[in-house]
Amino acid sequence: MKFVIRPAAREDILRQYEYYLIEADDEHVVARFLSAVESTVARVCRQPGVGAPKMLRNLKLAGLRSSPVRGFSDIRVYYLVSEKLLRVVRVLHGKRDIDPMLEAE
Repeated sequence: MKFVIRPAAREDILRQYEYYLIEADDEHVVARFLSAVESTVARVCRQPGVGAPKMLRNLKLAGLRSSPVRGFSDIRVYYLVSEKLLRVVRVLHGKRDIDPMLEAE
C-alpha cells in the first residue's frame, strides 16, 4: 500500500526530531526515532487495521486510527486508510491534548 505523509505530520516529526536532538543530545536517539517512525508507517501499510480507532466529531477524519511508534510508545502515528492509500495525518505525543489538534485537520 502506498502512503503519504501530510504536511502537519511532517512538521510533527521534525518538531520531535529537534526535541530529541536538543534534549537527548544523542544522534543515536534521533536516528532511532526517525527509523522507528518509518518502521511504524511501513507496518501500518502492511496491516492498516492494526491501529486503535480514534473517534472525533470531524467527519473528514472518520476512520482515523493510531498506532504507537515502536520504542517511543508515547508517540503515536494517526492515519486514515482508503482502498490503496494510507494518509499519515499527524504524529503526536500522547500526553498532549490531541483532540483539538486533530479536529482542526
